[in-house]
Amino acid sequence: MAASGDKSPEPAAAAASPSSRHWMDRIFYPTILAGIIGSGVGLVSKHRKVHGLGNISATYATNFAIVTGCYCGAREFVRVSRRSDPDDLLNSAIAGLGSGALLGTEFSAGQVGAIRYSIIFAVVGTTVDYATIKLLPMLQRYRESVSNKEIKLPNWSPIQVLDEEAIAKKRAREQQLLAQRNIAITENESR
Repeated sequence: MAASGDKSPEPAAAAASPSSRHWMDRIFYPTILAGIIGSGVGLVSKHRKVHGLGNISATYATNFAIVTGCYCGAREFVRVSRRSDPDDLLNSAIAGLGSGALLGTEFSAGQVGAIRYSIIFAVVGTTVDYATIKLLPMLQRYRESVSNKEIKLPNWSPIQVLDEEAIAKKRAREQQLLAQRNIAITENESR
């Protein structure tokens, strides 16, 4: 048993470092999102009748997640190696070239496929990162504008927000109706 003056070290999981949070935002969440999108693409794929809906959705989800995880991991590796900002598009281009070459060699089994995939990954990855950089501030402004507004329901809506006076009137009316109902019930029972 430890002495009362000794302090036990805090577990590493208790305090998350900023780099682990950065890893979650820049690699993990995009990979999960790509898997979800991949399963959606599998749902509308023309191959679903041949291979089965579950199999083709799982295959697309896995492939999208592998490609996105490889690209995002390479992008973060390049960012750390270059000691640059997370939003530097050169990181995206270099990561696209590297991950495209790696995955293109595996998918196409050749140098021509590796070159083709590296160009495709560099262009698509950099385009998606650029669009993300431009859209995030717009989405944040929209979210703030929506959260700051009070939701006003139309007059014809059955859901109404009542003030204190309206609530008091409603309770009085409910008590009056309850009293009338109780009187009617007692009259029916006495007959």
